[in-house]
Amino acid sequence: MTLKFVDIAIIFGYLVLTVFIGFIISKRASKNLDSYFLGGKSIPWYMLGLSNASGMFDITGTMWMVAIMFIYGIKSVFIPWLWPVWNQVILMIFLAVWMRRSNVLTGAEWLKTRFGDSKGTTLSHISVVVFALVAVIGFIAYSFEGIGKFAGMFLPWDLSTSIIGITISSERMYALLIMGITTLYVVKGGMYSVVMTEVLQFVVMTISCIIIGFIAINMVTPEQLQQVIPAGWDNLWFGWKLDIEWTTLPQQVNQALNSKIGSDGYELFSIFMMIVIFRGILVSIAGPVPGYDMQRVLATRTAKESAIMSGFVSLVLFIPRYLMIAGLAVIALVYFEPEQLLSGSTLDFEKILPFALKNFMPAGVLGIILAGLIAAFMSTFAANVNAGPAYIVNDIYKKFINPNASNRTYVRMSYLASILVVILGIVVGFFVSSINGILQWITAALFGGYAAANFLKWIWWRFNGYGYFWGMIAGLAASLLVPKVFPDLSVILAFPLVILPLSTAGSLLGCLLTPPDNEEVLKSFYKNVRPWGFWDPIYQLVKQEDPSFKKNHSFKRDMLNTAIGVVWQMALIIFPIYLVLRNYTNASITLAIILITSLILKKNWLDKLEEN
Repeated sequence: MTLKFVDIAIIFGYLVLTVFIGFIISKRASKNLDSYFLGGKSIPWYMLGLSNASGMFDITGTMWMVAIMFIYGIKSVFIPWLWPVWNQVILMIFLAVWMRRSNVLTGAEWLKTRFGDSKGTTLSHISVVVFALVAVIGFIAYSFEGIGKFAGMFLPWDLSTSIIGITISSERMYALLIMGITTLYVVKGGMYSVVMTEVLQFVVMTISCIIIGFIAINMVTPEQLQQVIPAGWDNLWFGWKLDIEWTTLPQQVNQALNSKIGSDGYELFSIFMMIVIFRGILVSIAGPVPGYDMQRVLATRTAKESAIMSGFVSLVLFIPRYLMIAGLAVIALVYFEPEQLLSGSTLDFEKILPFALKNFMPAGVLGIILAGLIAAFMSTFAANVNAGPAYIVNDIYKKFINPNASNRTYVRMSYLASILVVILGIVVGFFVSSINGILQWITAALFGGYAAANFLKWIWWRFNGYGYFWGMIAGLAASLLVPKVFPDLSVILAFPLVILPLSTAGSLLGCLLTPPDNEEVLKSFYKNVRPWGFWDPIYQLVKQEDPSFKKNHSFKRDMLNTAIGVVWQMALIIFPIYLVLRNYTNASITLAIILITSLILKKNWLDKLEEN
């Protein structure tokens, strides 16, 4: 397929406008590190929320979600619980407030407020920096694989080349080009450029999603869809097993789909859901990994705004995104052409999204949609590029190498660190062969290794910096070694069987074999953050000094609101799917659930948020 001139003009105009905005705003970012990485904590919460939603609306993840919607049907909405997608709910209900009260620049710097200035704090500080950089480089590699695969199916030029004897495919060259353009405005403009361009990108993406949803509703009838989907595909609920067997498409495709379900490890869906829910609770209360999500929370003006911003992300993200995901999946199902999904001799279901776009979107509309999807990539990539270098500059260079440098020096070092992170991510990206493979490693293995130490730091007073360090190191080592030592073990099963036990053992042994942290540090943290959990010894000390101090008794309310929030968020996801499927009865029921849960959260959460 050859893009029309109007499509190329739209894409080119969007890229130019994005870089222009980034450079225009860049002066505001050059004052100091706080301005460069957090926008001076002056950006309105709704702008940060749109920026955060834009960063989560990545093209690589969207390609994966279209693929799993195609394969698993409506039940696919549960698979992103691997992240877990409802960590935004726990942030919204209570965790964002706890984090924002620290008033720091990065997740690593936050540790000082929890563990003080001990040697354990220094070690834990280093472990978070290492984890943050591994996570950011992993995300950049993940983005590199997705944007290359996407661009290679649309853009008409053959850019393949050979450098020092190494052949670089056209897909890789497109990825390098688009990443290079995005890096320009991120490096120059910092958080200000990232947020302002991401708001523009979110508008473009939302328009694209609505167009795709409208086209799908008009192209695909319920009768056409029923002819090509297996039994249970359009049913949200599940039993002990997934019970989806493909028989409706050509034999080669049916075999590939059934084989894919088996290799993904989702056949025993109830066991999968048990693991995901258990892991999701730990990972969500542990808090976001050191990256762009945490950075948006720390950049808000007050603790209350951090909570509202986190809830706003779910409200604006899921309906447009799932209009696109469901729309492209059903179009691909009804008008399926398996030869267009071939990678060599095998079917690559991650190509479903570009297949549906390039065959069924009219000229002009396709340009807008492609600009929106490139925007999705750029926003996620930009968010990671802006988040990762904060740890290099603030937590390594400033803390250990040059603590008295000028603000100009720190900002210039941020430029250098951003470029270095991008290069490392691209190098790793050259060795990635599957979006699903690296996604499962990031969500199940890497994030799983983060869970134990970060869960304990909130809820248990006795947990100290040494425990945090050894828990993080054990978890990180396990997540990196499991794919090598146990190549046949699913990363989903690796979390409860290997990664969590090792990281928990590291956390507890490191903590219990070393002295508790300084009482003054613990009292200061507890008074400022006021977490619930096992803090009674510290509470008693604080109460002796300040009889008016009140313990946080909101645990039950927070848990109730979290459960309601998960239902609310799932309804936001399912509603647009039912619209695209033209199942208006279930869409109406889902809309009613959205309204009821919204009213409950308004009364029991929003109205009770305290001003910081």
